[in-house]
Amino acid sequence: MSFGRYGPLVGAIDQGTSSTRFLVFASETAELLTYYQTESQQIYPKEGWVEQNPKDILAAVELCIETAVQNLKDLDIDPADIKAIGISNQRETTILWDKFTGEPLHNAIVWLDGRTTTTVENLIARTPGQNKEYFKPRCGLPLSTYFSAVKIRWLLDNIPEVSEAVSDNRCLFGTVDSWLLWNLTGGVKGGVHLTDVTNASRTMLMNLDSQQWDVNLCRFFDISMSILPTICSSSEIYGHISRGSLKGVPISSCLGDQSAALVGQMCFKMGQAKNTYGTGCFLLYNTGIEPVFSEHGLLTTVAYKLGKDKPTYFALEGSVAICGASIQWLRDKLGIIKEAAEIES
Repeated sequence: MSFGRYGPLVGAIDQGTSSTRFLVFASETAELLTYYQTESQQIYPKEGWVEQNPKDILAAVELCIETAVQNLKDLDIDPADIKAIGISNQRETTILWDKFTGEPLHNAIVWLDGRTTTTVENLIARTPGQNKEYFKPRCGLPLSTYFSAVKIRWLLDNIPEVSEAVSDNRCLFGTVDSWLLWNLTGGVKGGVHLTDVTNASRTMLMNLDSQQWDVNLCRFFDISMSILPTICSSSEIYGHISRGSLKGVPISSCLGDQSAALVGQMCFKMGQAKNTYGTGCFLLYNTGIEPVFSEHGLLTTVAYKLGKDKPTYFALEGSVAICGASIQWLRDKLGIIKEAAEIES
């Protein structure tokens, strides 16, 4: 097979809380050839609530792909040289949709949304000793407003369309990776309903030992396992793009954004760590092939699993929810600055 002057190319979907990008790299040199980026729109229905429109998320991804492909053509690079696509996504953000119509049942509830405080309190009250850390040995996470299981529980309790869809066996759940995978591989016409271990580990529903959905956790949250995607490794062919300029290209990697940053910084050895600043601020520390549990507030999470038959690596994580989001707030809500770059002056 012959390729252009840059050899085989890879595309990367980076769907974050604040923006969406599609980037194209030369696979042999890791040179960035082109990209296109667009800002994500947040919806604030009430104080402390943060939502995004799932259709806008998908449309932004498709726009970024098509624009970046046109950029390649303008650079006299053949888009047919793109041989694989990977996905990196904001984690925990929760989307429920109708598998027959493809329509979202509610806006996506974003990871930093705080509406589930009462839900968390009620769940903690049901644990032995009213202990928010009770499930950490099983899933690595405390009961908190952050994680997807709590958001699903709130939606089931408060949005009739969601509970009805679950009862009718019409409902699918996914974090943003699953929503994109399902839609990009065909949606109602055969789209795959999958997630990877890094994203699944942020739901509070995955068992860290088995790396599969945990029956007891699902029972505690009273969440039907029928709505959950199949858990895969972070590096395998999940399906192929079903439409657009990259139709037929395989989607062959998926990582939650913070795990993707750990991999991108090549922190493959135990003891290596990365710290990144985006909407929030996140430190991940590679702990190797055994999960390590912190007594000082750090979370235990999956770092990556780079293939079906490859070992799973774990990490300790520390997070600050508001970092770059504060800059958006200063610009969009208070009007103190007009451009983000002004904070540097």
